[in-house]
Amino acid sequence: MSYIFETEVAGRKLKVEYGKIGKLSNCAIFVSYGDTVVLANVNASEQPREGIDFFPLSVEYEERLYAVGKIPGGFIKREGKPSEKAILNGRAIDRPLRPLFPKGYRNDVQIVCTVLSVEADNLPDILAINAASIALSISSIPFTTPVAAVSVGLIDGNFVINPTSKEREQSKLALTVCATEERVMMIEAGGDEIPEDVMYDAIIFGFNECKKIVEFQKKIMAEAGKPKADFEVYHVSEDIEKEIREFAFDMVKEAMYIADKDKRNEAMDSVKKKISEAFAEKYSDNLADIADVIYRMQKEIVRNMILRDKRRPDERRFDQIRPISCEVSILPRTHGTGLFTRGLTQVMTVATLGALGDVQILDGLGEEVSKRYMHHYNFPSYSVGEVKPLRGPGRREIGHGALAERALEPLIPSEEEFPYTIRLVSEVLSSNGSTSQASVCGSTLALLDAGVPIKRPAAGIAMGLVTSEDLIEEEILTDIQGIEDFFGDMDFKVAGTEVGITSIQVDTKIKGLSNECIRNTINRARDARLFILEKIKACIPAPKNDLSPYAPRTYTMNIDPEKIRDVIGAGGKTINKIIAETGVKIDIKEDGKVFVMSEDAVGAKKAIQIIENLTKEIQAGEVYLGKVTKITTFGAFVEILPGKEGLVHISKLDIARVNKVEDIVSVGDEILVKVTDIDNQGRINLSRKDAIKDTEKENEKDNK
Repeated sequence: MSYIFETEVAGRKLKVEYGKIGKLSNCAIFVSYGDTVVLANVNASEQPREGIDFFPLSVEYEERLYAVGKIPGGFIKREGKPSEKAILNGRAIDRPLRPLFPKGYRNDVQIVCTVLSVEADNLPDILAINAASIALSISSIPFTTPVAAVSVGLIDGNFVINPTSKEREQSKLALTVCATEERVMMIEAGGDEIPEDVMYDAIIFGFNECKKIVEFQKKIMAEAGKPKADFEVYHVSEDIEKEIREFAFDMVKEAMYIADKDKRNEAMDSVKKKISEAFAEKYSDNLADIADVIYRMQKEIVRNMILRDKRRPDERRFDQIRPISCEVSILPRTHGTGLFTRGLTQVMTVATLGALGDVQILDGLGEEVSKRYMHHYNFPSYSVGEVKPLRGPGRREIGHGALAERALEPLIPSEEEFPYTIRLVSEVLSSNGSTSQASVCGSTLALLDAGVPIKRPAAGIAMGLVTSEDLIEEEILTDIQGIEDFFGDMDFKVAGTEVGITSIQVDTKIKGLSNECIRNTINRARDARLFILEKIKACIPAPKNDLSPYAPRTYTMNIDPEKIRDVIGAGGKTINKIIAETGVKIDIKEDGKVFVMSEDAVGAKKAIQIIENLTKEIQAGEVYLGKVTKITTFGAFVEILPGKEGLVHISKLDIARVNKVEDIVSVGDEILVKVTDIDNQGRINLSRKDAIKDTEKENEKDNK
């Protein structure tokens, strides 16, 4: 049996088709919004996976370039590994859904959202979150709390749900809100220094719209939903639970109350060793269960420490930030460096300035085709004192890099103000919580050190939360460290300037955040951000006046757009010759703006002179030093500018009568010539005779 369900969101039709396609999947649906179409498939294994202590959920966001009428670039001509954007969208689907599965559920679950058609006005990533929730809700998989997602824009002080392509260009805010019927599950935001009260109102505005979409999903569940399958919940045997807790609870509590991280870890290692010696033989087949009991004891103790004793693991106040230090110019040959340390979290960011032609080309479904500003984030194993193979960036690294990039993007100067491509690389040297926001701070330092005229410095902070089981009691924590993130309920990252917020990313491990929690967290994050900004300003209050001596210099000039072809030449021959001769990089825009970049001022000036000569308009009456390129019986052809020749008739070669051209000039000679006229076909007539006369007159004036 097939079903079609329809509703309206922001004046556009949202349609769900179920039962028509993918009949071997647990659930397969087409979800369309305007002309954007996403295929969502969800499946689960019949039995739980053994030997694991986590929920094995995988989310794939598959882009098909046919969705926007493109053929993939490159030699192979088919989609390869997921783009960074696809990875980020997959993470955005995962984060609001994962906390809503039953605790202890260990069956493998896979969600695959395939983008089949894209209309620029309707974003497929927002649609995919809704599609994944609908598919899970009507499948037999034990997921019963639907989630909805919307995007929110801010145009002329008004909020807009799911803004169109044109509206997104006008909007100062790009906000994604995911929520259940009762609470907000996830927030992703990028904004142009949005005030805290406006950001909060935007989140609630999106939340209220999500509630309507959830009602639509509940209607689909009621009419088309499959019965939910029975499932086995992972739990430790009561005997193991009881014995381990009686033996070790007090020892674990004593260890977890040690404020110093290293000493706390040493104490816990000692406790684990004692537990192993006492129970490893008796429960040799249940080592994973023992580890689970230890983990849950630690979690319980840390959470009670915060909720009941009003004490943080390192004894800070709930609103207190760890000690901060800021440094710049760490590396001698790079264009800009910043070292930001907050407690045991330490990030070094390096800024590199390049030519405008060094932009990153994007081959995806979005409207953006290139990036002039890039931020990359590396998280090596040594940053947490571990030994692991070093591989390429994973989903976490890509996500954290994108978050830091979004935080600084509104502050990057325009191409006209600062004609460079900018790449930031954040190296995590030590990690004990909130390295992504430390990357924002380190990147600000690096940009200022590199002399990039950013609008204002930015800083970031991660806020945490611990709640009671019934979600009634809660404590918000400023600047969470690793243990508070690990055992806590929320990671609420906020970055911005002294004026307002530039980015937010919120993840929860519980069934959502209350409105009051969101409001209080945003306001407390502002206080923390202003504190950190003062530390940054004390280190480097403004961008350096001079670029690094190792950074290239950019020279800007304007030419007639009609002359661009003269500079480029057939097949790029002319421009490549200039680059080879001068060692510069050249970028030419469609409006005739030319950027010449070089570390050598002499080479840059030479390239500019060549371009000026190529594009200069020849005027009658001007005198040029030209080179003879060809001789005929009736005169000589002379190149007066690159690619521009004129004829000196034999009668104009000299003041005296000339019988043979060869008596006066030879091929390769450089001679002064005057432009006498340019005919209606663009042919240039030259005169050496007139140039000589003009020179003689000038000499006579000088001698008087």
